[in-house]
Amino acid sequence: MKHTAKDNYTSLTTEPVSRLIIKLAIPTIISMLVTAFYNMADTYFVGKINTQSTAAVGIVFSVMSIIQAVGFFFGHGSGNYISRKLGAQETGNAEKMAATGFYLALFTGIGITVLCLLFLTPISLLLGSTVTILPYTEKYLGIILLGAPFMTSSLVLNNQLRFQGNAAYAMVGIVTGAVLNVVLDPILIFVFDMGIAGAAVATLFSQMFSFALLLYMAGQGGNIHIRYRNFTPSAHFIKEIIGGGTPSLTRQGLASFSTILLNVAAGHYGDAAIAGMSIVTRIGMFINSFLIGFGQGFQPVCGFNYGAGLYARVRQGFWFCVKGGFIFLLICAVCGMGYAEEIVAVFRKGDPLVISVGAAALRWQFITYPLGAWVIISNMMLQTIRKPIPATILSSARQGLFFIPLIFILPYFLGLQGVEMCQAMADLLSFFLAIPLTIHVLREMKRKENEFN
Repeated sequence: MKHTAKDNYTSLTTEPVSRLIIKLAIPTIISMLVTAFYNMADTYFVGKINTQSTAAVGIVFSVMSIIQAVGFFFGHGSGNYISRKLGAQETGNAEKMAATGFYLALFTGIGITVLCLLFLTPISLLLGSTVTILPYTEKYLGIILLGAPFMTSSLVLNNQLRFQGNAAYAMVGIVTGAVLNVVLDPILIFVFDMGIAGAAVATLFSQMFSFALLLYMAGQGGNIHIRYRNFTPSAHFIKEIIGGGTPSLTRQGLASFSTILLNVAAGHYGDAAIAGMSIVTRIGMFINSFLIGFGQGFQPVCGFNYGAGLYARVRQGFWFCVKGGFIFLLICAVCGMGYAEEIVAVFRKGDPLVISVGAAALRWQFITYPLGAWVIISNMMLQTIRKPIPATILSSARQGLFFIPLIFILPYFLGLQGVEMCQAMADLLSFFLAIPLTIHVLREMKRKENEFN
């Protein structure tokens, strides 16, 4: 598992691209799948309590998305810079950025905890809680917020390790915490009879454990050590974090906002509609986690080779990921179409209305799933090679630029069906937007490649 910076540079710039991406993607895919699985585990175990608890977990998910957005902002912003500087063999700047990204995320997470706990009830109502769901939301959210500093800084460590080409370290830290969460969920919820609070405590403990493990691993082997003396919150580093992390912040932040709007729109049709859409959101995350993990295996390859001027390898890796992701998502969509009810029933078997709403929404999502390969991999490439404007536009499209107006328009004309089909329509429009944004950059790299040759 031990690799020096020199070993990583040689590997990332000389090994066959497809084999290299697969090697780096396997641990990131495992990390993403396990993380998505433990998010689904909360929904699964809480679903055994009642419909209101299931809905509350879905409502609080939007807050967790905001916290994750902060972590990805600092993690991707610092990680993109680190990978380019290591590719250019400028280790000193990479070390300063690693500490800067980590500590800024930690301090921001503390601020989120304090601020949100002061306004717990108004925030719970703003997120879409009905009167019957509110007590469950407050109980779950109040505990989850205590983990914000650990979640934001863990995501920074995870991404910095990945961008250094040491995805195995990142995988161990994330997977261990996720497994702990899955083990603790049924024990705290049912054995200790803590109900929805037990699910929140399990999540908090798992986040704290992952944080400690990732921080330890960051100091091992050839990884960049996190040292406070390297904390350099200068205008230059902050500008780099903003440029490299804004697409992630935009994407995750809009995902959170769109989830809030989705819950509010579904709330007009009852608690079961909120619960059904919450289940579909978790299922979608689980399926897309494979593609995101695949793309994250591509990012260090992309960053190192772009920094080294090896543009042909960047383009080769992009097309490899798009083709592989499309095939995987197509298989998932075809297989899932006929079993939508059964998939949703796994999480809330006792409520036919939850199953009905969830199955309908899931089928709509399956129609456009394969197109996500182009959208997600394009966004990752644009972000990694520091194309902030197209990257931010594309990252804001799926759950912002298109989703937000659609969640108002479609339910107005189509009622509950409009809520169910909204994400699929936003995904379709995002695909059409991604094509010209990405083709332009691919052609630009081709032109640079020809100039060097």
